[in-house]
Amino acid sequence: MADTRTSPFQLPLFRSVWIASLCSNFGGLIQSVGASWMMTSLDASPQMIALVQASTSLPIMLLSLWAGAVADNLDRRRVMLAAQGFMLAISALLAIGTWLGMVTPWLLLVFTFLIGCGTAVNGPAWQASVGDMVPRPMLPNAVAYNSMGFNIARSLGPAIGGTIVAVAGAAAAFMVNAASYVGLIAVLSRWQPDLPPRKLPRERLGVAMAAGVRYVQMSPHIRIVLGRAALFGLAASALPALMPVVARDVVGGGPLTYGLLLGAFGIGAVGGALGSGRLRARLSTEGVVRLASLGLAAGAATAALSGSLPLVLPALALAGAGWVLALSTFNVSVQMASPRWVVARAISLYQMAAFGGMAAGSWLFGTIAGDHGVVIALVTAALLQLASFATGFVAQLPGISQVDLDPYDAWTEPDTAVPVEARSGPIVVTIEHRIAEADIAAFLSVMRERRRIRRRDGARHWTLLRDLGEADLWVERYHFATWLDYVRHNQRRTKADQVIGDALHGLWVGGVPPVVHRRIERQTGSLPTTRMPDARELDPITDASRAS
Repeated sequence: MADTRTSPFQLPLFRSVWIASLCSNFGGLIQSVGASWMMTSLDASPQMIALVQASTSLPIMLLSLWAGAVADNLDRRRVMLAAQGFMLAISALLAIGTWLGMVTPWLLLVFTFLIGCGTAVNGPAWQASVGDMVPRPMLPNAVAYNSMGFNIARSLGPAIGGTIVAVAGAAAAFMVNAASYVGLIAVLSRWQPDLPPRKLPRERLGVAMAAGVRYVQMSPHIRIVLGRAALFGLAASALPALMPVVARDVVGGGPLTYGLLLGAFGIGAVGGALGSGRLRARLSTEGVVRLASLGLAAGAATAALSGSLPLVLPALALAGAGWVLALSTFNVSVQMASPRWVVARAISLYQMAAFGGMAAGSWLFGTIAGDHGVVIALVTAALLQLASFATGFVAQLPGISQVDLDPYDAWTEPDTAVPVEARSGPIVVTIEHRIAEADIAAFLSVMRERRRIRRRDGARHWTLLRDLGEADLWVERYHFATWLDYVRHNQRRTKADQVIGDALHGLWVGGVPPVVHRRIERQTGSLPTTRMPDARELDPITDASRAS
């Protein structure tokens, strides 16, 4: 039972959005059943059937980073509204085209790809908005409950979808999906998030995307999560992608059987979400993901080799529990390790890794099933999932971060003797540290981490120099393209980053703060030739102040 002290369901906003999302998830699962079974009924090959799953996952890999940059720079609520409206329109067109008998296998893939594009744009904004709806201590539970909501829909939606397809056809399933977006659109339209005012202009999307990639690249813990998520997604994709073929060829059933298989998978996932809190309390992050990998490996192997519906159903329930445990753990790990300014981009890169692995896996196992049969494909997936389990001994997942990633607001933009604008630059910053000989080893250790943080938050060409004339003088130097980039860099500093600053303060000789110089580069060829330049035009911007 949820702990009401940390349960996000006590918040009316989260509760309303969760219920609306649950309805939308039901529609999405019903649409997925309709698309997969329609492709099967069109006598498509196993590879084409598996591509239905890939066509939904591939846009997430292709568009997520762009969508994350959009979500971090624009109003996330409006981004979600636009994505939901787009998916409603595409689903309605797919329903109409199916009723008119115009949909071919390739056209069906186009429609599912477009719906996947809407999902890709919606995903980072939705995931990042959870942190706007609930306090940070509630975030792990909120992410787990979102996964639970999706998997409640997974447990019942496929059975409902199978019934709808069997009774009224795939077109009805597609129209139900179109209607399911209406409730979430209504709830989001009424939500007015209370967000802090934006202090700086928005980044250009290309620059924002590069900043997101740089942040993740310079964050070792997030890199490990992304690598493990990609490998897990590659191996885990086989069961959802090939489940229609399992229902038709292994178990020997029809659309209702397919719905039962997906329902068993979803019921297991709900159980995994409900039990995730207890498991996280007893096991490490790595332990949870290893357990999930074993569950999926066992589920895939049993589904391949048993051939019996009573055995396949509990095996898929076990696999479903592993699915949600791993993916929700990856998601929470990324969110808790990312400050708010970049969280959507970090989530988008996680989604690219996980769903990119799923898209590649859907194609891979569909090809194997087409050439060698579904049994060989599922056994291969089980073996690959065991390899994912073994990877944990080499690249272990970090624990879920509890560090304080709120902004460190002590920094203020300095005054300058020479006027500067946002676009003025390039800016060169030098910081002169006085360090005693006995403290050099500790100083270099701290500066190694400081270098990572500086570069992660946008500094370029970071170097550390030791003065040859004064043995205790060390100079830290780094660049920015513009003054705005310098300001943005300092406003990205978090309270957790300040731990490094505090460690550095204890190493300064006599506790005296270092001298900071902020300079703007100038080219001599740009100076006027009709007169000698005024000396003030050649002076750098300098400021002897505390380190920043």
